[in-house]
Amino acid sequence: MSQMTKPTQLTFFTELEEEPLSALFSKPGVVDQLVSLKAGVSMGILDFSDERASVARRLNERGVPLVAWQLLPKDQGYWYHVNSAHYAVERYRRFRNWSIEQNLRWDAIGIDIEPDINEFQELLRYNFRTLYSLIKRIWNKKQFADSCATYESLVARMHSDGYAVQSYEYFFMADERKTGSSLLTRLFGLAKVSTDKHVAMLYSSFFRPFGVGVLKIYGQTMDSAAIGITGGGVELEGLENKKPMTWEEFSRDLRIANNCHGDVHIFSLEGCVEQGFLDRLTSFDWDKETKCPRHWTALIATARFLALGVLWLLANPLFLIAATAALVWALVH
Repeated sequence: MSQMTKPTQLTFFTELEEEPLSALFSKPGVVDQLVSLKAGVSMGILDFSDERASVARRLNERGVPLVAWQLLPKDQGYWYHVNSAHYAVERYRRFRNWSIEQNLRWDAIGIDIEPDINEFQELLRYNFRTLYSLIKRIWNKKQFADSCATYESLVARMHSDGYAVQSYEYFFMADERKTGSSLLTRLFGLAKVSTDKHVAMLYSSFFRPFGVGVLKIYGQTMDSAAIGITGGGVELEGLENKKPMTWEEFSRDLRIANNCHGDVHIFSLEGCVEQGFLDRLTSFDWDKETKCPRHWTALIATARFLALGVLWLLANPLFLIAATAALVWALVH
């Protein structure tokens, strides 16, 4: 393996309510370690409280790069999805006013493109009516187009306010951009948005044991790879709680992600602090050889090749129809 260097940018996600957030950054050494690592923080904006503003100002004062990770109330879907575009516009307006009032500086805005958390919760309860509504949405191209247009306008507003914008996305969205398809984004109620940085959420702990193969193959498809989960995160009823990453898994994924782009996101800061990972990063050996199991890499590479072919055919139905007609003609004659 070629020699690696320390990431050009290391960013930690944190998704905590105001009191746990204040407690996290009050722990001795946490801010100092972030400064030593020259690491940034993507802070989930769960509220517009004085406590959250106080933490943000402290990080501003210490020169820690700070990203405002936009989140919605759970009754509005929590993440950015096709049904929440108008909520996202209003939420951003409130965030902007709060930031000005509190004199907060943000290096970028983060938008989290995931399904409606309430739909996700219903699917975990095996609600087949919700599944049926998702399938119907595939054909509702107008809703999808209108939602994407609203989000594009919102991103333009963020840019005009002086912010860079980064998006946190599922790995298959890179394949849809490559093939020109929108099938999966419509199915899951996502939105396609042009941002300055596309961050692939490649949490290998969700897909053990082949998650490392997903990271290896998809780590280079976007501008940055996000690894995890070291602990924390939103809890969903019915979703099996995966064990947090071990240090061995974390250090392996960290080196693989760094070798892809040198721009690495980590979920989460609180998990790293809880497990003592932040302490160990200050003396981390970035050049140590890391092996990725070849069988998992080959499996995911093959699956991606097939998926790209299917998505391309679905995005080009005339070619599919012509090829089918030619095959039928050849069989008949």
